[in-house]
Amino acid sequence: MTRERPALLDLFCGQGGAAHGYYLAGFQPVGVDIVAQPKYPYEFHLADALRPSTWPVRAWAAIHASPVCKLYSIGTAAQRSAGRQYPNQIPPTRELLESAGLPYVIENVPGAPIRPDFKLCGCMFGLSISEGYLVRERWFETSWRGFDLRPPCSHIGVGPISISGHGVDRYSRDIVGPVKLARRRILMHCEWMDRNGLGEAIPPPYTEYIGERLLAVVRGEVA
Repeated sequence: MTRERPALLDLFCGQGGAAHGYYLAGFQPVGVDIVAQPKYPYEFHLADALRPSTWPVRAWAAIHASPVCKLYSIGTAAQRSAGRQYPNQIPPTRELLESAGLPYVIENVPGAPIRPDFKLCGCMFGLSISEGYLVRERWFETSWRGFDLRPPCSHIGVGPISISGHGVDRYSRDIVGPVKLARRRILMHCEWMDRNGLGEAIPPPYTEYIGERLLAVVRGEVA
């Protein structure tokens, strides 16, 4: 008999890169975002991730959250230097997840104030196309204080590609030239996304890897 997929609440879900990884790991993700996400590939609810009263009602097994990263992202450094301000959503997100009492994962960019139990990058998963390989490090804080003994990422070889904004960053373009949208989708394993979604997405292999460990926690196989 096939086990029923445990329900995973996917907060700040965007276009569903994280969600698809959790689906591949065995969860049934349900997305919540304050912005309509018609490209989200699973059940979606337009709601405020920081207001639990607006969340859909389910018997949740676990929660993933990707609070806005612009306060710490390299891509917004120039705007911050020019005086633009961005909210710090990580503390209230962590407080909400801790109060929910469920296994959880918080994802953000390097340098964000989260405990980096897992540091994952495209080069660790062999994410590549003929033009080059994906450079996209993301940090994951977990309620069970997970850890990974693998060596860190290694950006050696031809064609590091960093996807940001509406395409690839200037450093990548100088090395590999422009990378078309269809190719970026393949590189990120997010074939359904538009360019805006790709600029913010978590590649599904990251959360498939995290999700396999989260599923063991949900099933009581990890203390």
